[in-house]
Amino acid sequence: MNVPRILVVEDESDIRRFLRLALERKGMAVFEADDAQRARIEAATRQPELIVLDLGLPDDDGKAVIRDVRGWSSCPIIVLSACDSEAEKVAALEAGADDYLAKPFGVPELVARVRAQLRRASLAGDKGTASARVSFGDVEVNLATHEVSRAGGAVHITPIEFRLLASLVRGQGRVLTHKQLLLDVWGPGYATRPHYVRVYMANLRQKLEREPARPRHLVTELQVGYRLAGLA
Repeated sequence: MNVPRILVVEDESDIRRFLRLALERKGMAVFEADDAQRARIEAATRQPELIVLDLGLPDDDGKAVIRDVRGWSSCPIIVLSACDSEAEKVAALEAGADDYLAKPFGVPELVARVRAQLRRASLAGDKGTASARVSFGDVEVNLATHEVSRAGGAVHITPIEFRLLASLVRGQGRVLTHKQLLLDVWGPGYATRPHYVRVYMANLRQKLEREPARPRHLVTELQVGYRLAGLA
């Protein structure tokens, strides 16, 4: 049985112990670092399958650690932050983080986020079984033919709506910022127009969610961006 290797980077010993115990109870092997320098060493030597990283480290900015790790590794990185700043969250995601958790948080949410990122990484690494067909809830998307169906019936979506949906699918559950989506779907000239994403996301929810006002799959990450939940 493969035991996931998790690196926890957190300078507060009580929180680090809490994280370690929570993840070890779920069958994961946990390694620790209490500052940025140690985090870089542990990441290089332990080769973790996922990193849980506090941004507020005593010797360096956590975003610098993310950028360094991204220079040689694509392992998922979940950021922990006590800061409610939208700019800080966006900066961490654009530096290469895959997800973030605002402090305080509960064990169930932590474990769910970790497992979701491990699944995404496993699927991304399993190139031999890659498929053009993906699904979430009762929606099926064919990335090759640009066909979308819901509960077995064809759904008409516009080319831009499809590009937005495909971008979220490729994200495999990651939080994608407004800027990332704008660049991917519309191009560099639209990087400062987040209302484009909101309008087209609302259209997609009307067509693909059972309850558009309470979406289960096309999920908003407040002030940051969007994620696609429940991808199979």
